[in-house]
Formats: sequence, C-alpha cells, structure tokens
Amino acid sequence: MIVVTGATGNIGRSLVGRLLAEGAAVRALTRDPARAGLPAEAEVVRADLTGADDLAPLLAGAEALFLNLAAGGDRAATAVLDAAVKAGVRRVVLNSSMAVTDTPADDTNHIARMHAGLERAVRDSGLEWTFVRGGNYSTNTLAWAPSIRESGVVRDAHPGAQGAPVHEADLADVAAVALLDRSGAHQGQAYLVTGPEVVTIAEQVAEIGRAIGRETRVERISEEEAAEAMSGPHFPKEAALELVKRFGEMVDAPSFPVSDVVERVTGHPGRTFAQWARDHAADFS
Repeated sequence: MIVVTGATGNIGRSLVGRLLAEGAAVRALTRDPARAGLPAEAEVVRADLTGADDLAPLLAGAEALFLNLAAGGDRAATAVLDAAVKAGVRRVVLNSSMAVTDTPADDTNHIARMHAGLERAVRDSGLEWTFVRGGNYSTNTLAWAPSIRESGVVRDAHPGAQGAPVHEADLADVAAVALLDRSGAHQGQAYLVTGPEVVTIAEQVAEIGRAIGRETRVERISEEEAAEAMSGPHFPKEAALELVKRFGEMVDAPSFPVSDVVERVTGHPGRTFAQWARDHAADFS
C-alpha cells in the first residue's frame, strides 16, 4: 500500500494514476473524497492534515508514503511523517524544492528554509527516503489563465526570465519510480527535476497562445505589482517578492542547470512546455 498526500493536487493526481497503472494499491488522502474525482481503483480517504485528528490510521498497513508539503504546510507534513514512523511505514518520497541547495544559503531563502527543514526531519526519521526537488512547475502558469482568457495578455515583472518548466506528470513519474523501487537504487537520492529545455516567460506565453490558437503577449509590470498578485493566504507577500526578485536574476541565465533526471530515472525524455501547453489548452480557453 502506498499513501499519497495531496492526492487531488497536480502532482498527486498524476501520481495516483501512475501508481495504479503499475498495479500498486493506493490510499489517496483528500479533504473531500466526494469531490476528489480520483480513479475508483484508489482507496480515497478523507483527511484534514491540519486538524487535531489522529493520523496513524491513515498510514495503517502502508509500506510507502508520498509526502507533499503543499498538502497542509510544514507542521502537517511533520505530523504525517511522525505518524508514518509509528505505523511502520518503510519508505517516504518527499516532494521537495530545487531551492534547497544543502548549503547555508538555505537558511536565507523562505522556500528553501521550509523544504530543507522537512528534508532534515525525513532524514532523521530513520525511514528510507528519496527527495524529488522540483520547481518552476509548468502548472504555475495556470495563474495566467484568467487574463489569457479575458485579454490574451499576461502581466509579469520579468518576461525574459529563463527557466526549465517541468510537467507535473514527469514529477509524478519520478516519484512513482522511487516509491515502487525494490532495488534500493533511489534510496538516499535528492533528485533535481527540471523540464528538458530552457524557455523564457515570454516564450511560455507564446506557447500557450499556439496551443489555444490565439495571440498572446506579455505586458511588463513592477516587481511590487507582481508580488502583490502572487501572494495569498498561504503565500505571504514577502515570500512572493523574494520569488519575483529571484526570477529577475534569471533573465540572463537560469539559476539551475537543466537536469536529465526524468530520462535517467524513468527511461523517457522529459515533457516539453509546448506539450504541457497542449495538455492544458482547455484551462486557457
């Protein structure tokens, strides 16, 4: 049995499908099973990871756990990890972040600090572990959908920022291989997972336009305006501004190398942003 937290999220939903296709038994955790829309083959269980409920029953009989900080925050993730240890879970695959560098710089970056702290907790848990350090998710561009549908215009502080956006299905595929591993080859590995090519924000907007058959463009705004638009109840403006400024540093070059982890781990090439745009064309139309 494999327990998947954040099962209705972008990565989690893809992961549940992949694990089921491989013949694994899956327990998918979600706040609202009735609205989850997950495959009937999965055991879909109601779970509020931020509440005071005993989490141990959620992990009963499980061999492996996919742990996603986005499913409830760092405290919830730590509580799930503790429950996994008590329940006798053997392996955890953590959806971490490429912001983690394993250097003192991790303490100066809001996103890195959160994920590095959880990575330390996983290492200290005594469980077998694999870290999937993604970031620059292609799904982040879904935030542009309302403005693209309305006007075809995306407002951004750094249209020339370069990245290697990664398809959620590739992150799920890497996680699935690690969760299903019987050889030990992925134990203790921290995988930096990117898309297969460098594209700018302006190029991503153009690819979405091609996928939906409409003209799209970028209008430049200030960093302050961009941070304000990005922030929300679970993402403070200070952290948003830090991220916007980091994108500014990526105008000349990405802050990380393009990784071949997807192909090395899964055996198939990473999916391009153009493919992601085609897969999600309905979200922008």
